[in-house]
Amino acid sequence: MSATKIVVADEIDAEGLEPLQGKNGFKLVVVNDPARLAAEIGDAQALLVRSKTKVDAALLEKGKALKFVGRAGVGVDNIDVASASKRGIVVANVPGGNTISAAEHTMAMILAISRNIPKAHASVSAGLWERNKFIGTELQGKTLGLLGFGRIGREVARRALSFEMKVMAYDPFVSEQNMKAQGILAASMDDVLAKSDYISLHMPVTDQTKAMINAQALAKMKPDCRLINCARGELVDEPALVAALKAKKIKGAALDVFSAEPPKTKDFLTLDNVVLTPHLGASTEEAQVKVAYELSLALRDFFDRGVIRNAVNLPSVEPELLERVTPFIKLSEALGTFIAQVVEGGMEEIRVEFAGDFSPPMRNLLNLSAVKGILSSAMGEGAVNWVNAMPIAKDRGIRLEDASTTDTRDYTALITLKVKTDKQTRSVSGTILTSGKPRIVRIDEMSVDIVPEGHMIIFTNIDQPGVVGFIGTLLGKNNINIAAFQVGRKQAGGEAVSVLNVDSPVPAPVMDEIRGFSGIKNVWMVKIA
Repeated sequence: MSATKIVVADEIDAEGLEPLQGKNGFKLVVVNDPARLAAEIGDAQALLVRSKTKVDAALLEKGKALKFVGRAGVGVDNIDVASASKRGIVVANVPGGNTISAAEHTMAMILAISRNIPKAHASVSAGLWERNKFIGTELQGKTLGLLGFGRIGREVARRALSFEMKVMAYDPFVSEQNMKAQGILAASMDDVLAKSDYISLHMPVTDQTKAMINAQALAKMKPDCRLINCARGELVDEPALVAALKAKKIKGAALDVFSAEPPKTKDFLTLDNVVLTPHLGASTEEAQVKVAYELSLALRDFFDRGVIRNAVNLPSVEPELLERVTPFIKLSEALGTFIAQVVEGGMEEIRVEFAGDFSPPMRNLLNLSAVKGILSSAMGEGAVNWVNAMPIAKDRGIRLEDASTTDTRDYTALITLKVKTDKQTRSVSGTILTSGKPRIVRIDEMSVDIVPEGHMIIFTNIDQPGVVGFIGTLLGKNNINIAAFQVGRKQAGGEAVSVLNVDSPVPAPVMDEIRGFSGIKNVWMVKIA
């Protein structure tokens, strides 16, 4: 039997690859340029990368024998996961290997900008002794605001508390009770912006979070606030931040990540109230060993035992069951993605109800896919997978329940997803038609018939004349095409829910106009891939 060929395309720590080195059954081939990669990929069964190599459809096409692509890190944005899935290639990442490294770097950036360490070092290196020029700020008693309270955010909070800082956090997917148990004050985003002395970003990049720190957000911050970003550069509107720093609207910024890396603009280099590092959040010896070692174990388990760990694109199931349950997996994940975008408040409980013939193994998969859909909306694609979805939910204090019901509402099989937050409880139900197509058939207690895909406008309103005409006219005026329009209601003249499938995203000003129409209560923009 020939050895499994593994191509290592980026600088992955050799110590972390030890489980694969010199072992029977594995052959490691390290390449360091695109030409060599193209030459070696043809008969390789596995490809390991970091962030440098772009694993696009063309490269996957050349890898005729590929069964496994591994990313030594969290994000998989440099991997065409959809193309890999179509070719039956498992894509795996390492979700938690750099948590401590990133948290410690965040604290280092907070300290560096508080005590003017980079500027003081440069001054002494130039032969100067300017003690009075670099008077700093103590952390004790100051308020640290966290936007995002996932793994890294929690580790930052623990360290900040040891400095006797006050810590508040905004995360729509973490309940107030969960934060309180860790000594953290749960807050709205506006409160974090307005009341923090330091604001640290720990959000994934999604349609909702991209450029979340914009001119409007910066205007809400205190003049002596400092912004720290060791998460993703796309979270910040960089021109707006540069303008705020130049105008001294905030006191400073410490940035480890940028929208383009290396940064294309030199604007930050002209400012004296910034600290800049070249994406060092995961760059510690320990973190590099951890992620490489965990990825090596995942690869070894896959080829030796058929076990899939940390896969981002398929669950660990027998092929026969997977084929039968795949339509429902897509449905339950879509239900999760949908409800996550319309529910408000910190999440406390996820309940999945099954009506129809669902075996325990099927229910386990569908529970997983529903939770994965919910959390992916909050944390971004790649951060949540089939293995870590349940532990992440548990870690965030979210209770998980599975129940059977005979209430099929005239459908052969029905899945109902109920989410309870500290503000409300909402539900959504779906089924698979005889054609194999998924449908959302109920929102809360109102019947609908929705194809769960693409862009959707959801709004609740009083069932009265004029609403449909207003929406159609407004969207037409803004060149937004309506693909489908559904209205669900309990009774004439009562509360109704309206769902519009549209061909393109709806700009915020248009959404605001919809919110302002008489009789419309709540409006959401929902996207399902």
